[in-house]
Amino acid sequence: MARSSSALPAVPRRRRNKGAAGSRNSPTGRQSKPVQTPSSVAFEFIRSLAEELSKGYVDLPSFPEIALQVRRILSDPKTTAEQVVRVVGSEPALAARLLRIANSASMNRSGKTVTDLRTAIARIGHNMVRSASISFSMNQIRKANKLESLAPYLIDLWERSTYVAAYAYVLARTCTRVNPDEAMLTGMMHGLGKLYILTRATDHPQLFASKDALNEIINDWHTSIGKAILENWKFSDAMARAVGQEDFARTEAGEPDLADVIGVAILMVSSGTDISGLELALQELPAAQRLGMDQSKTLSVMQDSAAEVTALSQALA
Repeated sequence: MARSSSALPAVPRRRRNKGAAGSRNSPTGRQSKPVQTPSSVAFEFIRSLAEELSKGYVDLPSFPEIALQVRRILSDPKTTAEQVVRVVGSEPALAARLLRIANSASMNRSGKTVTDLRTAIARIGHNMVRSASISFSMNQIRKANKLESLAPYLIDLWERSTYVAAYAYVLARTCTRVNPDEAMLTGMMHGLGKLYILTRATDHPQLFASKDALNEIINDWHTSIGKAILENWKFSDAMARAVGQEDFARTEAGEPDLADVIGVAILMVSSGTDISGLELALQELPAAQRLGMDQSKTLSVMQDSAAEVTALSQALA
């Protein structure tokens, strides 16, 4: 069990609810049931998140088993190629996705089509297999009947994660010495904290009555929870720190790292087609400076990588 070292956001003090809920007894002398307000529901939810994080065990029980199997088998250095093929091949939809990725324009530089799973996995590498299994699982989660009410949130998260993964891959390859495959995998998992909060929030439907309250919880907590999940899943410290965005705000100069790549990729996806807005946001950002993302470099990366980012994101999706 991995204990999270993430700094926990402050849990707000509970406000006393006045009015009907302020009196513990009804006019008949019977004890009345406390009225749950949106703020009290949010408080209880945040308190439960803090308690789970403090215990150092954060997992995604709703995550499809195939993703967990892929993670486990690829983390074992003794795993053979046959074992990987056997596990991945047990889920035909995931196997088909890996073949599609292997034959995509980004991965198939030679133009030679592969039709067997073993050759496809050898071509794209284990980190791409991990990324594809995460994307596949997020897609499966959004289709689950019990999470139907979360569909708009989960679709947006899934699509954003694939684009962040694609931009992280391109940034790592063109602007840093960071492993592009590791950057892609980290980008694909950068939203796991949001996924965790959303799936937990289904037990508190009142939270969805106020999008502002739910978004505030997500913004405050998702990086700490995402970092804790990666630590619990035994991913590298660099990946956990990048998802937790712990190094993104550092100001010292030096070589760009994985956190810089993920942070800038997130910003690029958030900016969409607003190139001028992106350039303005990157101007005084230390992470962008370490990546060498001046005005001309930003425009160049956005233009030159547009086709590859689209191809990669579509392959993952």
